[in-house]
Amino acid sequence: MVTIGVGTEKGAFFLRPEGASFAMEGPVQPGWRVTTFGRAPGGDYLLAAASGWFGAAIHRSPDLVSWEQVVHGPAWPEGSDRKLNSVWTIAGVGSVLYAGVDEAGLFRSDDDGTTWTGVESFNEHRTRPAWQPGAGGLAAHRILADPADLARMWVGVSAVGVFRSDDAGATWVPRNAGVEPAAPDEEIPEIGYCVHRIVADPGDADRIWRQDHRGVYRTDDGGDHWERIEKGLPAGFGFPIVHDAISGALFVVPQESDEHRMPVNGEFRVFRSTDGGDSWHPSGSGHPEGLMYAGVLRDAMDTDGAGGVYLGTTAGTVHFTRDGGDTWRALPDVLPRINSVVVLDA
Repeated sequence: MVTIGVGTEKGAFFLRPEGASFAMEGPVQPGWRVTTFGRAPGGDYLLAAASGWFGAAIHRSPDLVSWEQVVHGPAWPEGSDRKLNSVWTIAGVGSVLYAGVDEAGLFRSDDDGTTWTGVESFNEHRTRPAWQPGAGGLAAHRILADPADLARMWVGVSAVGVFRSDDAGATWVPRNAGVEPAAPDEEIPEIGYCVHRIVADPGDADRIWRQDHRGVYRTDDGGDHWERIEKGLPAGFGFPIVHDAISGALFVVPQESDEHRMPVNGEFRVFRSTDGGDSWHPSGSGHPEGLMYAGVLRDAMDTDGAGGVYLGTTAGTVHFTRDGGDTWRALPDVLPRINSVVVLDA
């Protein structure tokens, strides 16, 4: 049974199917700003959150009911001038857990998420002194791995770009050729790219799509070269991009511009591509009929691999389709501002 985690500014909520809709549980950790979710190799659920009182932390649970804070979570070394503002993403790569954080860094756990150490090859990358934050911070927000070769990994950092490792994280190389930079660096031209989200084809990890600050792109060679793919979109700006493994469809939520950051003309629409991004069209019925100026943040959209697509908005509404985007519905509940929507069980 599918379980969906919804992270908000005021805690986490969990959705489970109930008839044609979903039953909602929560809030969990209501005093925390919940940023993302994950699963440990041993099966525990993980929840990343931040508090003005307690800082950023990872919490774990065997059942989504009882939670405990991970004592030795990601942390910069004592004496470092870097701050751990939030954990943006948690990803399992084989038996290893990785976490991407703001201020941009990569951490790993080899003991089911109990203790974490920094990935120095990434955290002390030669380009690090030139890394600059985007409007949402300096965040390592997405981690991908090649299921056929777990030594190949990609990390997206805003506003720096995409990095790839071909040797299990021993070395990292920026892979942004063909993308329009958002904050070009004349001395280090391979960085300065404000990637918002990346998603890979589960059957071919060399094919990756990225929603960038400056448009939507695709690569067919693991990131060595990128091409712009925006035919049919009302705007290239947006935050999430997701891929349905069953149909191969892609979904994005265009916004007017980096200045306004709202649906074009107030028309909230999810756009779908069924040809790998060559062309885009508004997906099916059920979008809000009136004007809606809410956005969808980069981690607030996910798929379940069986035709289900789920998203949450900055207005606190949750929208979903269970037929690959042909029909959409909205839950009646209105939550706090939604930061993340993650499928935990499918």
